[in-house]
Amino acid sequence: MNFTLKIWRQKDAHSKGEFKEYQVKDISSDTSFLEMLDILNNDLVHKGEEPVAFDHDCREGICGMCSLHINGHAHGPSQAVTTCQIYMRQFKDGQTIVVEPWRSAAFPVIKDLVVNRGAYDQILQAGGFISVRTNSVPDGNAIPIAKADADESMDAAACVGCGACAATCKNGSAMLFVAARVSSLAKLPQGRVEGARRAKAMVAKMDELGFGNCTNTGACQAECPKSISIAHIARLNREFLCAKLED
Repeated sequence: MNFTLKIWRQKDAHSKGEFKEYQVKDISSDTSFLEMLDILNNDLVHKGEEPVAFDHDCREGICGMCSLHINGHAHGPSQAVTTCQIYMRQFKDGQTIVVEPWRSAAFPVIKDLVVNRGAYDQILQAGGFISVRTNSVPDGNAIPIAKADADESMDAAACVGCGACAATCKNGSAMLFVAARVSSLAKLPQGRVEGARRAKAMVAKMDELGFGNCTNTGACQAECPKSISIAHIARLNREFLCAKLED
């Protein structure tokens, strides 16, 4: 299979970027998207050109590091997968593929397709944790938790913090990410103790970092590789409102 790639190239955060066109040929249909970029970079290096910088780590759909906008879709044309789980058989032979970094004011470009997603780490540091003693580990059955609550908490905790939600949202909102982190703890008794402080602190940090507001278009849920439900945003709103009423 042969493809034309229009890839965003940007030297650093302070340089002006542009799309550059590349040709890749004789690509197997079983090649993953990241492997195809590896092949392109190998060709560029042999030509003495600068390879394309892109993020990746596990390449198993676990970490979400492979944060690419492909033909206008976060992580590519398929739903509930990360970029590393996209294979070239999902594209047509001879197709032109546009590859961009996340587009969000809170995720500045570092180089080419790599962005700084440290804003999510700052939100987590603001309240995405519980304060507990770290000596002896309590028995797992010491605090009974209803299965429905445990399942909902684990569904929210499946968020990998890749940033697809904010990059997809027309407002650049990080509400789905924040909601998933708040919801995963709000459904557990260990997280209820600091629930009010957590909701206020994480929302305040999100606003401080320049993320936009949620207008419930649902694009974040559609592009989320872990299919995190926007129902968690409703819980975040309730948690935040109750916390404000307690002030």
